[in-house]
Amino acid sequence: MPATPSANPRRTAVTAEPEDPLPPRLAHLPARDKLERLLKVARGKKKALILTHDNPDPDSLAAAVTLAHILERRAGMEARVGYGGIIGRAENVAFVRVLRLPVSHVSQLDFDAYDFFGLVDTQPPVGNHSLPARLRADVVIDHHPLRDESLQTPFADVGGDFGATATMLVEYLRAARLEPSVDVATALFYGIKADTRDLGRETTQTDIDSYLWLFPRCDKHLLGQIEHPELPARYFQLFHTSIERAKVYGTAIITDLEEVYSPDMVAEIAERMMFLDGMKWSLAYGTFRNQLFVSLRVKDRRMNAGRLIREACESFGGSSGGHGSMAGARLPLSGKASQRKALKRELVNRFLKAFGVAEQRPVSLLAAQDA
Repeated sequence: MPATPSANPRRTAVTAEPEDPLPPRLAHLPARDKLERLLKVARGKKKALILTHDNPDPDSLAAAVTLAHILERRAGMEARVGYGGIIGRAENVAFVRVLRLPVSHVSQLDFDAYDFFGLVDTQPPVGNHSLPARLRADVVIDHHPLRDESLQTPFADVGGDFGATATMLVEYLRAARLEPSVDVATALFYGIKADTRDLGRETTQTDIDSYLWLFPRCDKHLLGQIEHPELPARYFQLFHTSIERAKVYGTAIITDLEEVYSPDMVAEIAERMMFLDGMKWSLAYGTFRNQLFVSLRVKDRRMNAGRLIREACESFGGSSGGHGSMAGARLPLSGKASQRKALKRELVNRFLKAFGVAEQRPVSLLAAQDA
């Protein structure tokens, strides 16, 4: 990736429609057709900035790095990857460090130096990304459910049937006939592995095919360093807090983590608590830098986690989204401590009603009996 580029004024969000409008369901085209349209949108541009969602996970980071690589090799652009928030979970820190991924925090980037913008693993209307409102994304690639506003983007590959955004970028890579480096192949492999929970969650045949294509190309030793990193003491302290504060409401478990040292730990706790015998729902929430991070896991697939969390959280502002069995939200926190507590109580009550356990008497996890 290049060093910080020189200034190059960027157009504002108000731009003319593309001369050749893309079909509304770009996601259903063959990968080669999508690649051709991507390169057409990129034609004439010089410098690309690809952004992940804030507090990115391996799927988002791997997809962004791969998209930047494709634009460099096939569109002749300089490309850089940026992210907002923090990379805090031990596995994610190891992921970037071990694979030497060329990613930069947005605080180190000058947005006016770029004339082409991409979003991966997120969409413009979701709001969990760091693209300024004055700028428009040229490319959006995301495996989450389609937000209609995303179709206003010149290139929006959204709404397809994939378990990970990394899978989508493998399709582009293969269509472009590009052989990934060992580091990129390992990143994509782990991105798919983590997002589909070892191909056991919301996995499609394309995810499996991409996983198998990447397997002989990735470095198993590097993979082991990522999956089994050394953990800081605060990791175990936070798990201690989560177990002490977890409440069981019949088939649901809810955990108030209070202050967390990294937003992505909220998702890790929600995921872990879902392993409790008999649970259909797991909700965890914690505060980080005056924002409330919420993570939801759902075993009952009749309830869509993404839709449920949007309905429960939309009146609080912030951003929320997800898909079938997992979702998250980021809500602003302000006012006095009593107001913050009231917001959390109201949020929990909404989820309890949605889970159908509002009448259940809460039991501390430490006092819960096995079924």
